[in-house]
Amino acid sequence: MTAALVVALVAAVLVALLHVYVFVMEALLWTTPRVRATFGVTSDAQAEHTRALAFNQGFYNLFLAVVTVVGVALVLAGGTRIDGSSAGPALVVAGTGSMLAAALVLVLADRTKARAATLQGTLPLLALLALLVAALA
Repeated sequence: MTAALVVALVAAVLVALLHVYVFVMEALLWTTPRVRATFGVTSDAQAEHTRALAFNQGFYNLFLAVVTVVGVALVLAGGTRIDGSSAGPALVVAGTGSMLAAALVLVLADRTKARAATLQGTLPLLALLALLVAALA
């Protein structure tokens, strides 16, 4: 396993963990004061009004994490080929690519969310770049 592939897998697992954390905040803790403050939800009424939306969004984050972790697990189980013949790298690309795309959508939709988008997009970008390096090696 190349160093670039190790970097890609570590970044992918870290960003998957971040997405699990976001799942917990959105799907399970949405109406708590700390989570409300994190997402800029200013009132109890607004939190209740957006609760179902946040619950659904939380599961999107969880599913991206699952796809990414399954891909990492497949790579670690021996599917280390990065030439398109292995499902592991394909799932890592699908998961982290979707995470990066979501970060781009976030910042393009609202420039005030640049910090959150940077937090959300840095590790997936690193994973994708490292996978590219591994594929070219």
